[in-house]
Amino acid sequence: MAENSGIAWTDHTFNPWIGCAKVGPGCDHCYAEALATRRLGVNWGPHAARRRTADSTWAKVRKWNRDAAASGRRLWVFVASLADIFDSKADKSWRDDLWALVRECRNLNFIFVTKRIGNAADMLPEDWAENFLHCGIVATVVTQPECDRDLPKLLDLKKRHGVAWIGLSVEPQLERVIPKDAHGLDWVISGGESDQGGALGREYRVSWAYDLIAWGETHGAAIYVKQLGSYFARRNDFKDRAGADPAEWWPLALRVRQMPRGVPTTIGAAA
Repeated sequence: MAENSGIAWTDHTFNPWIGCAKVGPGCDHCYAEALATRRLGVNWGPHAARRRTADSTWAKVRKWNRDAAASGRRLWVFVASLADIFDSKADKSWRDDLWALVRECRNLNFIFVTKRIGNAADMLPEDWAENFLHCGIVATVVTQPECDRDLPKLLDLKKRHGVAWIGLSVEPQLERVIPKDAHGLDWVISGGESDQGGALGREYRVSWAYDLIAWGETHGAAIYVKQLGSYFARRNDFKDRAGADPAEWWPLALRVRQMPRGVPTTIGAAA
């Protein structure tokens, strides 16, 4: 994976707009803010305007959809790495355009990752259950209290709105996190924090990954250990400074990278 993205669990990344604001401790060393402000010239924060991306960026999604049809393999698309689609500061018409595009591109498996899962129910289109079965929604939580707060909202969203599959992104994971009362949770990503400029990645313990791997085996959820983080990489002299190369991980039991189970991966097998 990650053919056109630096993120290992996706094939492509699509940003319909750029801009966001920090909402919790996981945002303290935000990679998206660093990239957007230093390289793209986009202001960040609650009072900064969000910026819609170019039509050519949106057109790439249709190209990926055609590519998937030609290859017979469904492609994973992460939306949005430099924004949050459930951000109330984003223009509603942009979100409507996004839903129209996703509705059209049925050969792609879309992954919507958000730190604002509480906003999702009011922002999903009315036809979600019928026309968005090729999509999953992932809530980002980085501590146990955040997990306890947001997981019930995520599970309720799946039940009430017919979301095909749901997940948690525990990245950057800042402490031991174990989902509770999580029947219906399909996927959990675990990852340590990367260094961002002068901000060093915070501690990540491999015991946290082992605990989630064991939890996933018991509860039938797919687990994806994305990276061990820069803190761990520095202490172990990894070549990959984010600790994202599984070839450097030991023991082998850490090298768990499962995608959500039951999600179609070939054309013609769509739900």
